Amino acid sequence: MRDFDFLKEKARQLRVDTLDMILKAGSGHVGGSYSIAELLTALYYDKMNLGTGADDPNRDRFVLSKGHANPILYAVLMDIGFAPKEAKDTLRRYKSPFQGHPDSSKCPGLDSSSGSLGQGLSIATGIALGLKKQGRSEKVYVITGDGELQEGICWEAFMAANAFGLDNLTVIIDRNRLQLSDFTENTNPLDSVEEKLKSFNFAVDSIDGHDFAQIFEALDKTYEGKPHCIVANTIKGKGVSFMENGIKWHGALPAGDEIAAAYKELGVEYGK
Repeated sequence: MRDFDFLKEKARQLRVDTLDMILKAGSGHVGGSYSIAELLTALYYDKMNLGTGADDPNRDRFVLSKGHANPILYAVLMDIGFAPKEAKDTLRRYKSPFQGHPDSSKCPGLDSSSGSLGQGLSIATGIALGLKKQGRSEKVYVITGDGELQEGICWEAFMAANAFGLDNLTVIIDRNRLQLSDFTENTNPLDSVEEKLKSFNFAVDSIDGHDFAQIFEALDKTYEGKPHCIVANTIKGKGVSFMENGIKWHGALPAGDEIAAAYKELGVEYGK
C-alpha cells in the first residue's frame, strides 16, 4: 500500500528546498520545477529502482529533458543521498555540482547532462535502446516540457522509440501549457498531443500530474513492444497560489512580501 500522505509531504518539502536554493542563487526556474514536484516524487520515492546508490549500474535511469527545472531534481538527489547536502547553497555557482542546467560530470546521480531543449528525449531513447540491446531489465524515464516538443528532434526520438519497440522507455510530458513568454497554444499549438503520440504508435495515458493515484495508475501500466507516454496535465507554479498558471514565474523570483507569502503557503514560517 502506497503512503500518499508521505508522498504529499515529500513533494511539499521538495518545493521548500527548491525555493531555498533559487532564492540563495538569485536566479532559477521555480514555476517549471513546481509543476513536476509530484512526478519526481512518485518516481524517486516509489516507482524507480534506485539500486544501492548513484553509481549502481543496475538502477533505473532518469533524464530531465527540461533541464532548466533542475533545482527540484537537485533537491531530490540531495534528499535520497545521491548528491551532497552541503552543496545546497551553491546552486549556479562556479564549480558547484548544481549547475544552472544538469551537468552529469559534476553532479552524482545525473544520468545525462541536459538543458539544450529537445535533446533529452533523444538521449533517453538512446539509453533505452542500449539497455534493450544488452538484454538488461532497467527502465528509462524522461520528463520533457510541452514547450520543448516544438523542437523537431523530439519527434525524431519518438519515431526511433517506436521503430525499436522501446517498451523500457516511459516519456512523461509536463503539460502545463506555458513556456518562456506565452501559452504553448499561442506559440505553436500541440493539441491533441495524445493523438499525435498515438499516431507514432506510443501507448498513451493522460492524467492529472499532481494526483498521486493517477500518476501511479499510469506508471504501473506495461505495454509490451511499445514505448509509453504519460501526458501529465500540470499547473506551472503549483503549490503557491500567486504563482500558479502565471507566465512570469517561468524564471521570475518572489521578492519582498511575496517571499514570506510563498513560504507560508508551503507550510513554512519565513525567517523562523
